[in-house]
Amino acid sequence: MRSLGEGQQLKHDVYGLGVVTQSDNERTTIDFDDHGKKLFVTSLMTAELIGEAPAVPPKRRRRKVVARKVAVVAGKA
Repeated sequence: MRSLGEGQQLKHDVYGLGVVTQSDNERTTIDFDDHGKKLFVTSLMTAELIGEAPAVPPKRRRRKVVARKVAVVAGKA
């Protein structure tokens, strides 16, 4: 398999649906919906291509960081 275009959607047998984030002739990084980012050897990777790569690569999604409040309970003396 040759390098893929950034933003190309594909389906992997094990990891499911994903989007190519980086690709060259040696390594390909794919961000899967359910499994996060995975790095593959491009020549050994097998996946089903779904559609064409977009003309303009999509902006990378940033995950929201949620601040959690911690409640401190004082003990009674």
